[in-house]
Amino acid sequence: MNNAPEEEMLVEEVGELQAPPHPLTEIWNAFRESRGALAGLLVIVVIALAAIFADVVAPHPPAEQYRDAFLAPPAWVEGGSTRFLLGTDDIGRDILSRIIHGARVSLSTGAMVVLLALFSGIVLGLIAAFNQGLIDIFIMRLMDIMLALPSLLMAIVIVAILGPSLINAALAVIIVQLPHFVRLTRAAALSELGKDYVIASRVAGAGVLRLMWLTVLPNCMAPLIVQATLGFSSAILDLAALGFLGMGAQPPTPEWGTMLSSALQFIQRAWWVVTFPGLAILIVVLAFNLMGDGLRDALDPRLKR
Repeated sequence: MNNAPEEEMLVEEVGELQAPPHPLTEIWNAFRESRGALAGLLVIVVIALAAIFADVVAPHPPAEQYRDAFLAPPAWVEGGSTRFLLGTDDIGRDILSRIIHGARVSLSTGAMVVLLALFSGIVLGLIAAFNQGLIDIFIMRLMDIMLALPSLLMAIVIVAILGPSLINAALAVIIVQLPHFVRLTRAAALSELGKDYVIASRVAGAGVLRLMWLTVLPNCMAPLIVQATLGFSSAILDLAALGFLGMGAQPPTPEWGTMLSSALQFIQRAWWVVTFPGLAILIVVLAFNLMGDGLRDALDPRLKR
């Protein structure tokens, strides 16, 4: 009796069972094991969608002043109205609308800061790793000097020199975050340079730029992605701190730190003016930290269970 079809089917089933999962599937499976990371990702997605569609989601224009509703309390407090769910500030602007539009400012500026710091850090880190000697010493000692200074203090000094504005505050935060990406890129690249695939690429005649960007860098991206995620929360926090000190976004821009600064004098009479922008900063920073921890566990094989 011919059992060839059955044997072929058995071989196919065994092959399917032994087929390794896709790397992205492995990462996602490891990531979703952390409930905190999933919660952080969900919060970030919701806030990002609200920021993108802020003109539709926000109930009022962010700079519109309602002179009949100065320091109106939230809707659930006595004297409040569903017209202003989170109340209004001292000049009658809707706090909920300003928080939603502030998410657009904070997230877009934070993304720009992280991307520019990441790209600059990768370039300098690869240059330092591939040029052991004076160039490496110069770059790394400069990064050590920058890391020796308190990050917020250095950002304040930079903005004080350039002048208070959102762009200058973003530039200051980029400079503050740069050393972390440079050191991480250099360390990851140095650990890859001695491996067989890099040596084989050198023997095959690959140039320095090809080795940097196509051979070594793809294998260094996992820790850089984690650092970028955690750096996003730091960037938002630093931008809010500079805005609170009057060195970041200037009124009437709806930025969370600026909202806190302008409402500080009303903290005793109108607690909602300060509480809700502060909660927005807290929730976003916590969400990015939770997601970054989950990514770190998923991308680093040494931390997988």
